[in-house]
Amino acid sequence: MILAILLALSAWLLSFVLPWWSLAIPAVVLGALLGTSGGHSFGFGALGIGAWWLIHTLYIHIANDGILTGRIADLFSLPHPSLVILITVIIGGLTGGLATLTGYLFRTTFLK
Repeated sequence: MILAILLALSAWLLSFVLPWWSLAIPAVVLGALLGTSGGHSFGFGALGIGAWWLIHTLYIHIANDGILTGRIADLFSLPHPSLVILITVIIGGLTGGLATLTGYLFRTTFLK
């Protein structure tokens, strides 16, 4: 669980100065340092980044009264704006999980 918390905090800090894909940097490092298995690394990486993106997306949604998510839903012909939030969380979770898994696999491959 500490992996997910550290990953969410580091992604939050990096989001102030770097683009969205910068979450992969601490995910690879933390996956290499704290990952105990492939499933553990992927699961907690997906949980940490998915939770962070959910909080951030809900904040943006509430801050502008859903205008942005409504327009993006219209752009992609989605029936409801909440699907934009769901898709965003899934993409973030997959990105975080795969990056953390990559860090764990690098450690197990190169430190044997």
